[in-house]
Amino acid sequence: MNKLGLHARPAAEFVRCVRMFKSSIKLRKGGEIYSGASILDVLSANLDCGAKVVVVAEGSDAAAALERIEQLFEHFRTQEDG
Repeated sequence: MNKLGLHARPAAEFVRCVRMFKSSIKLRKGGEIYSGASILDVLSANLDCGAKVVVVAEGSDAAAALERIEQLFEHFRTQEDG
């Protein structure tokens, strides 16, 4: 993502995005699983620059959720470039 990682502002934006969907969205980093709908969980995941994370979505709108999250991560990356 960007050099600041998923710090407070983009983490809050990520959680707002996740909450728009009915699907359950989780972040998997190492052996830990974090709720994408919880700002505390997202911040606890310590998603620093270069961290590897898997986004898992399960539910009726999972594909749409993953597509939107991918767009959001790309937006975060381009904010750094701009």
